[in-house]
Amino acid sequence: MSKNEFLAEAKARGFMFQCTDEAALDTACAAGSIAGYAGFDLTADSLHVGHMIPIMLLRLFQRHGHRPVALMGGGTTRIGDPSFREEARQLLSAEQIAANLVGIRANIEAFIRFGTGPGDGVLVNNAAWLERLSYIDLLREVGVHFSVNRMLAFDSVKSRLEREQGLTFLEFNYSILQSYDFRELNRHYGVCLQMGGSDQWGNIVSGVDLVRRTDQKTVFGLTTPLITTASGAKMGKSAAGAVWLSAERLSPYHYWQFWRNTEDADVGRFLRLFTDLPLAEIARLEALGGAEINAAKVILATEATTLAHGRLAAEQAAEAAKKLFEEGIATGGGPSIEIAAAEYGAGMAAFALLVRAGLAASNGEARRLIRGGGARLNDIVIRDEGQIIPAAVEMKLSAGRKQHMRVRVVDA
Repeated sequence: MSKNEFLAEAKARGFMFQCTDEAALDTACAAGSIAGYAGFDLTADSLHVGHMIPIMLLRLFQRHGHRPVALMGGGTTRIGDPSFREEARQLLSAEQIAANLVGIRANIEAFIRFGTGPGDGVLVNNAAWLERLSYIDLLREVGVHFSVNRMLAFDSVKSRLEREQGLTFLEFNYSILQSYDFRELNRHYGVCLQMGGSDQWGNIVSGVDLVRRTDQKTVFGLTTPLITTASGAKMGKSAAGAVWLSAERLSPYHYWQFWRNTEDADVGRFLRLFTDLPLAEIARLEALGGAEINAAKVILATEATTLAHGRLAAEQAAEAAKKLFEEGIATGGGPSIEIAAAEYGAGMAAFALLVRAGLAASNGEARRLIRGGGARLNDIVIRDEGQIIPAAVEMKLSAGRKQHMRVRVVDA
């Protein structure tokens, strides 16, 4: 049993997967405030729901009096993390990385309190030290502590090589740079804990080992489990694509709908992971049966959306959904899309309109939806996937029982 409240609650909520030395970390946390970090590479101008686990763990860490450090990967993004990827990431320009940092910083600031106080979070960019490195000095000082045999045995690397998909030397260096990050953060910010997903275990252990070898200090690594839905789908994706945290990428309404559409079997688990609700209240909600579980889903959606977009936006999304789905009133707060008349033309095939409206991810998915009787236009089932839908000032398009979109054809 954990001596400190942070690890105890992290376990109870389902954040704990692996830890390098749990007993020693428990003792360190119980002795007083410590600093811990999670890293975020800057591959897009927004994070998505798939990044929520480390964000929520940093948030929990701060709530228990510890100092969270959010590391922006301005340097490591120039290489790209190869972990469990089938191919190398596209290399981004310095300008793209700088623009992405602005968006991702805004995402994280919604969840973490940053400032200069003792419990305030710190946001750091690893470009500050990685871009100043001398390659020869890095090889002599750090490279000597890394075993190629051990690096090849990392699951993330081994799986890539076993599929014969190749691994560039550029990507192979990522683990060394991530380890270097840990040492820099320990030296300059007193960081003694790195948190990340289970796919980062090899890199995290390498960082722990580097700090021990070069600085004779004990630091810790903690990983979280890979989160999938009860049906086995990967978190962070919807029929219309990634579930972004930025309102510019995905409206608060659609974000709310993503959580509202949670599978029954996932409600309790997601309440523990993605909200701040007390565990006792979550236990009560997940015990609800039958149609009552929908009330718990509304609470999940509203609480999760509040964290990302604020209470007002969450309540507005919940009210818009209630009016649209329960009372049949299409309000301005509900999901809508405008298509220029020039693009729409005299008409659009039903399957193409579903894709254009974001209710299906591909033509194939749209065709399957129609064949299964799951697509409706103005509440009437669409029977023919090739049916031409003529232009109208406004129409209601539906995919299944829960996803709806108001489509307006407008003059450009």
